[in-house]
Amino acid sequence: MRLPFYIFGGMEQFTFIDLFCGVGGFHIALESLGGTCVFASDIDEECRKVYFDNFDLEPAGDITKVNEKDIPAHDVLCAGFPCQAFSKAGYRRGVNDPRGTLFFDIVRIAKYHKPKYLILENVRNLASHDNGNTWRVIRYNLRELGYNVSDEPIIFSPHYLGIPQHRERVFILCKRKDLGELPSFTFDKKNRPASDAFSILQPDDEIENLKKYRLSKREITLINLWNEFLIIVKNDLPGFPIWSEWLKELDDIDYLHFYPKWKQDFIYKNSRLYSEHKTKIDSWLVEALKNKDFTGAKAKFEWQAGKVSSPNLWDTIMHFRPSGLRVKAPTHYPALVAITQTSIVGPLKRRLTPRECARLQSIPDCYKLHSTDRIAYKQLGNSVNVEVVKMFAKLLLE
Repeated sequence: MRLPFYIFGGMEQFTFIDLFCGVGGFHIALESLGGTCVFASDIDEECRKVYFDNFDLEPAGDITKVNEKDIPAHDVLCAGFPCQAFSKAGYRRGVNDPRGTLFFDIVRIAKYHKPKYLILENVRNLASHDNGNTWRVIRYNLRELGYNVSDEPIIFSPHYLGIPQHRERVFILCKRKDLGELPSFTFDKKNRPASDAFSILQPDDEIENLKKYRLSKREITLINLWNEFLIIVKNDLPGFPIWSEWLKELDDIDYLHFYPKWKQDFIYKNSRLYSEHKTKIDSWLVEALKNKDFTGAKAKFEWQAGKVSSPNLWDTIMHFRPSGLRVKAPTHYPALVAITQTSIVGPLKRRLTPRECARLQSIPDCYKLHSTDRIAYKQLGNSVNVEVVKMFAKLLLE
């Protein structure tokens, strides 16, 4: 049974392929504009299962093992090609990394089929990776294939459209040269619509097994502990990471030169904040250190919610990260990631559900998610945002 996506009025029907398809963000976007998917591929078996469940189309596996001649002709090539080689979290080896060569499978297929358009997506870091060399290599290859490509990649996030997720990604739009110039893209980010982090939430009575998304008593205790810290420093809300081990006076600072300069700077700021609130922070630390969970990343804190008169963590969006408890204003969520570091909705004292994460990717509620939360979170973290893809596809195809 196919999902009931609407057809965009006035746009001619077209065909597309969905490389590195994941759970089908490109598919949903282009099918809603009148497109028909004639081929999909993904190396991940669980993604292929979910894709088939929703689209009645069985994706091929490893694209490196697919002969381009066996792929049907198509008008549009879509590819959110793997980001590991270009991500800040990776080795930063770009197109020199074996994983980076998957881009050249796109080149191989486009060279044979010469589709009218290419829509490619990757992580934000691709734009600046290797001092811009990675982008130059990609642009050069696409232009050599006969496509008009912008001088610089487009960097865009769903929150520019009022979707409450801050997720900057690189988009590369290509138009075959014989079809004319690439349409220009302009967007007034200063006048973008406001986003509301609570707008994508499910009512409690719609959530199956709600209890598993609730915070544990230990997590609530830890957050309350950091809330008490906020009360102490509310007039000096820190714009830098709080590392509790450095909330102290620096009697001997000579050894600090062993640390990189950026870390020295944060250490000095922690120490100064401590000096300004010494008595109260001393009392707070005595209680904090009694908590056996107050260690490692949980003994670190990052306030990124701006200036407020009465800071309260239970009014914010939170995230337990390796760098500490990170706090955001309730306007939008940080980018979904392909691991289970799921955002916490402060007022509800629970984490986002997979369905809510799907809404952050503009995936309709009729879409059937993976039945295992851990896998669903991963798949959604790897997905493209449907509305953003639709916007760029309309720009090209209209």
